[in-house]
This record gives sequence, C-alpha cells and structure tokens, in this order.
Amino acid sequence: MKYFNTSDRGSLAQLEVHPLASKARVLLASVFGPYACDDDYGSRRINPMELYQNQVMRVQGPFSLRMFHRSNGLVMLQANISAPCTVLDYPLLDRFISELRDNSYDIIGISAIPPNVKKVEKMCSLIRFYQPKATIVVGGHIANMANLNERIDADYVVRGEGISWFRKFLGDDLDKPVNHPCVLSAVKARCLGMNIKVDSRNTAAVLIPSVGCPVGCNFCSTSAMFGGKGHYVNFYETGDELFDIMCQLENQLHVLSFMVLDENFLLHRKRALRLLELMREHEKSWALYLFSSADALKAYSMEQIVGLGASWAWIGLEGDNSGYGKLKGIDTHELVRALQENGIRVLGATIIGLEEHTPENIDAVIDWAVSHNADFHQFMLYTAVHGSALRYELAEKHILYQDSEIEEADAHGQYRFNYRHPHITDGRETEFLLRAFQRDFELNGPSVLRMTRTLMNGWKKYKNHPEARIRKRFANEIRNIPVLFSGALWAARCWFRGNPLLVKKMTGFLEDIYDEFGMKSRLAALPVGLLVLCCLFRENRRLDKGLTSEPPTFYESSVRSVKPAPRSAG
Repeated sequence: MKYFNTSDRGSLAQLEVHPLASKARVLLASVFGPYACDDDYGSRRINPMELYQNQVMRVQGPFSLRMFHRSNGLVMLQANISAPCTVLDYPLLDRFISELRDNSYDIIGISAIPPNVKKVEKMCSLIRFYQPKATIVVGGHIANMANLNERIDADYVVRGEGISWFRKFLGDDLDKPVNHPCVLSAVKARCLGMNIKVDSRNTAAVLIPSVGCPVGCNFCSTSAMFGGKGHYVNFYETGDELFDIMCQLENQLHVLSFMVLDENFLLHRKRALRLLELMREHEKSWALYLFSSADALKAYSMEQIVGLGASWAWIGLEGDNSGYGKLKGIDTHELVRALQENGIRVLGATIIGLEEHTPENIDAVIDWAVSHNADFHQFMLYTAVHGSALRYELAEKHILYQDSEIEEADAHGQYRFNYRHPHITDGRETEFLLRAFQRDFELNGPSVLRMTRTLMNGWKKYKNHPEARIRKRFANEIRNIPVLFSGALWAARCWFRGNPLLVKKMTGFLEDIYDEFGMKSRLAALPVGLLVLCCLFRENRRLDKGLTSEPPTFYESSVRSVKPAPRSAG
C-alpha cells in the first residue's frame, strides 16, 4: 500500500502513471448501506447518513429536517478526469457486488470516513475477489487513519484533494482548470411529516470554491487533511472565476441559491468582495448558505454580508471561554442576534466535553449554548478524530482508548469519547450530549419554526431596500411563510400545548405573520394547520415504530460539468 498526500507536490511527482492512462476504466464508490441501523460493518442507528438529524435536530421528532446529501467529492472527481468514469453512490452491498460482477474496471476508488473502515475492508476484499487486476484507491477522511494499512487491502491511500492525484495517475494535465459538477445539495428531503419537492426553487446548488481551513482548530480533521493550519486548496482563486461558475450553475440548474461547501468562505476576503461587486453589477439576487468562523464574519460590514446574499451561516461557537483564536474578543450572543435581525439564519455549533467541562458545570455549559437561541444548533462531543492535532496530543498523553475499548464505528462524536476525559467518566457524556439537544428543543422550539422569526426580520428590514436584487431575494425567502408557515405555527401551538413557553413563542411568531400578511394568513392558518397537525401525528407514529430512512442509490456514467473561465487577476 502506498500513501500519497496531495498537499505535497513533491510526493505527487513520484506517482507513476497507470499503464492505460486516460483509457483506464474508473469506478468511484461511496461505502455501502444501509446506514441507519446497527450492524457488523459499522453502521449505527444513532449515526445515520443524515447530517441534520444526526448532529443538529436529533430530538426534534417530526419537526426534524430530514435529507441526504450526495458524495460531492466523488462527482467532483468524475467531472475532472478524462478517463471513462462511473459513480456508484449509496449502493447496498448486493448492488456493489453486482457492479463488480457485471462490469470490468481498471481502477476502483472508495471514499469513506473512519467509522466506516469495516465497510471499506469488506469492499476491498470483494474487489480482490471479483476484479483482482483492478487498482484500489481509498480516499476521504479515512485516509487520516495512521494504521489503515493494517485494516484494508488497497493499493493507494490518498490524503487531501483527489483531483490532482487522479489527474497525475491517469496522465492528465495537473494544471487544467477545475471543472465544477452540477449537483443539487439535497436528496429525499422531508419535514413536518411531508415530503419536500427537491427542485431548483426549493434546493440550493452545491458550490465548492475551496477545501481545507487555514484556522486549524485542534479538533478539526478537515484542516489537517488539506495541509493543516495556515493551508487550504483553492479551486477558484478569484471572484471572477467563482462568479462565472455560479452563473453557469444558475443557468443549468435554474437555481437562485448555493450551498457553499467551503470550510471558511469569508476568510478569502478579496475573492468574496470581488464576487459582491459582480453580483451588484449583474443584479444577482442569489442566496448563499455559508460556513464561517466568527472572526471572519466580523471582518465584514452587515451591508457587505447581506449584499453577498448570505442567507444562512454555520458558525462554530464551541464553548464559553473555549480559547480558540477565531472567537477571541467576540461576543457570540451579539453576533448571532445581529445576523438574525438581518434575516440571516444561524446554525451554531457547540462542543460538549472540552477539557474544563465537568459533571458539575455541564448544565451551565449547555445553558450558555442554548441562550444564543440560534435557528439551529449542532452539539458534538469533543472527539479526537484521526488526523487532528487533538488526537496527536492525547496520544502523547497515552489516554486514547485502544480498539478493544471502543469500536471505530462508535467514535463519531454523537455517542462516546474515544479517550479518557479528565472529569467526565463512565460514559456520562452520552447523556450530557442528549441533554443539550433536549434543552435546546424544550426552550427554543423546532428549528424549522425558529427560522420564521429570522426570515420575517429580514423581510421587514429589507422589503423596501433600494437594490431590487436584495428585495427580490428576501421576497423569495419568505414566499412560504404567509400560508404554509402560518399553518405550521398554528399546528405547533397545538402540539406543544403542554409547554407554555413554546406556546407563547409560537403565538408571537404567528401574530407577527398575521400583522404582516393580514387576512391571507389568518384564513390559511386553520385549514393548513389541521393538515400539518395530521401529518405531524402520522410522522410521529412512523418514528415511534422505529422506521428509518435511507438515501437512494445513484449510478452515473457521467455528470454535466461547467468549465471555469480563463483565470483572471480580478
């Protein structure tokens, strides 16, 4: 087995080209399902292939936003190699076997995370059996595992972005501009007991400007995977390049919103401000869903943030006095309020189990997080994931658990520590994490309804803005509020009738909608509310029976891609 780190071009130069070069037949696969179950291959019911249900809305029942996301790294690779390439995303085991049995490949790539190592081990053994001549390449976060060579039978393990590695291996030009795939961000979406139509109006396009994060927080495996603190890989250096890609995605997918899969998009200030100029010049009313550190957000004026179309921000709050440089001197409560007052939905992320957390202060830790009243809130255990600085630190202290003490499949941040915490012992972290989710839900209510408050804030503040493109964006974002959300809030008041605090909140949200939209909303609230209430009860019964959801399998021999314009100094 050979390891390659694509952040090291010197290492990449030593890679030999495959004998068939660009004529090699390539299969790229994600690990096999099912995923939302407990099995011998590392699937866990508590760790489904649903980001929001898994890490953000675990206890919100029928109010939880349920959806899946494509394996975007695979489709990105497929769009950037010249060899004939097939993507098999979310296969069941039998489907993966039939693909190996019925079709011949020269190179088979597998993308995975460490909890799925047993699945990768199984897939590699199947490839050796059915296609022994195929070259096996493994990538994704699993490549951060130091002992991977002891677990799986692969030819190459690729750490970092895989485009340059595959281009080198296939004899392609390493310096060609990066093509961007045309992919919608959501698959099989559902909420309030109802299916959400996944189309260009309801779903954002995936946009991947960069990978890696220069901030380099000690718990972050993503930063380490792409070069570590101070490093990242830009696929599109300039605002002009990015604007061109977004225009093509808009034209091909007919979208007005973009899920920007960039660890810290706003840190690339020159690119972001140039994008803002072009959006104004061409009157683009796009909405951007961003991941950002608090200090990066504070470096912009609110006018700039709103002008960029920032509609949703995932922000690491981490913990009170957590000591991370990105939070130094920043009042996170004030930041969250300011964003929400300007119509920007906030997903706050908090760590449970930092070094200073104890059973005695954990309730104060949770209360601090919940008091932000963010639209959504992610809670994760402080976990020593592979490749992170934290893992190396704890390994030196000899407090990491051995394989006999915790399975890799359970070290995903939603169940147990994978090391001996100085204060929290005997598995109590599991209950503390669940307590955080429950308290947030009990005090702040369903996330999908909290955001009505934020969207209404934005609409009332910007509905008469002098820029037509900004007025248009906010009008588009509140289009479902007068009817659907008035009914949803009416139903929520009934649902939470035993919780006076939430009933008061829901009533306040509903009255705000009535005041703004008048008789239209008042007339819709009862009939739509009764329909939503029936859907909630039906969905709750379904969940009580233990029914789970799985993503569909995708099989694509090619994907449409958009080519960037020539590089500009923009």
